[in-house]
Amino acid sequence: MINKNNIVSVTKQYDDNSVFYSYRVVFNTNQVCFVPLDEANTDYQAIQEWIADGGTVIDNGGGE
Repeated sequence: MINKNNIVSVTKQYDDNSVFYSYRVVFNTNQVCFVPLDEANTDYQAIQEWIADGGTVIDNGGGE
């Protein structure tokens, strides 16, 4: 389970058709994980709390 206090960055991930499908999360330990867009997922919920607390999601768009 993600501890929102350990999040360094969150980036939107897009598939080859430019569809947003998950978040890439980097932690203060340099660990990386990918979290699906599922409101029942506790890691997804932690990201939403992090955003509500002022965290900024990096969005490079789906065309790169």
